Amino acid sequence: MRLRLVPNDTSINFFGRLRVAVWISVAAILLSVIFYVFNGLNYGIDFRGGTMLMIKAPADTSIIEVRKTLKKLDLGDTTVTEVSDPATVLVNQSNQPMYLIKIEQQAGNEEVQNGMIINVKKNLEDALSSVSFLQTESVGSKVSGELVQKAILAVCLAVFAVLFYIWIRFEWQFSLGAVLALIHDVIITIGIFSFIGLEFNLSIIAALLTIVGYSLNDTVIVFDRIRENLKQFQSKPLINLLNKSINDTLSRTVMTSVTTLLALFALYIVGGEVIRGFTFAMIWGVLIGTYSSIFIASAILLRLGVKRDWSSSGSGGPGTNFGNFDQ
Repeated sequence: MRLRLVPNDTSINFFGRLRVAVWISVAAILLSVIFYVFNGLNYGIDFRGGTMLMIKAPADTSIIEVRKTLKKLDLGDTTVTEVSDPATVLVNQSNQPMYLIKIEQQAGNEEVQNGMIINVKKNLEDALSSVSFLQTESVGSKVSGELVQKAILAVCLAVFAVLFYIWIRFEWQFSLGAVLALIHDVIITIGIFSFIGLEFNLSIIAALLTIVGYSLNDTVIVFDRIRENLKQFQSKPLINLLNKSINDTLSRTVMTSVTTLLALFALYIVGGEVIRGFTFAMIWGVLIGTYSSIFIASAILLRLGVKRDWSSSGSGGPGTNFGNFDQ
């Protein structure tokens, strides 16, 4: 017997409360912008510059000892966080604590930064017996500035590539709907990170680009069914046709989202602290991407109208006048 999360032939009226959904999205975008302007983002060393060390200390070591050791060195903004790796605990039954140390960029050239790292390691070895250094990363201020520019460029290029692809494959109304849905997802995701203060680093940029791809995949599936139904039901009111198309693809959308979320939740729970920000961004991205594919992209199509006669080769215009949300 096949598992079905959604019954066949659903007839949910997704546009019954469309105006509410649109206003919720507008409010979420405005709040995201406000949080970003006033709170900013908790940039990682990828974007700020600095040094990150991950150490494994003896079982009797406390986080206070590590902080006291580093405080004596007068390194500026330094944070120490205890991290856990469930896989290591399960496999090796190890109870040795692990700490993630982040130190701000030091004034001076690369030699000063390298000297600081050597000094930190020496002091930790002296203060803590049998400490082991699992990971050491250092990013200079110049490199971090370039990474910020390239990250912004990567996201913008991805969005413009989507705009061009959908325009060629469908029509300009579909293209605009897909891109605005993607921008909606990215802005709200950044707002969530600003609100909860999770570290924003290069892995989150990778997550944002993955979210763009996932949301686009969901949107294209819905758009394909809309195009098929436009050919088959040319006299059907657009709002009813969009509802039918979303219901036709709902089973596939829900199944894809649920199976993806199962894998992501497993990674979030047992994947450890290092990839937790990435998996959180992906979980949120799947949820917001599914929402925007159903409500935002389709709402824009309803507002703009689409070409009804797909047997012609022309690009068509706004089509029928079914652009009122109150219908």
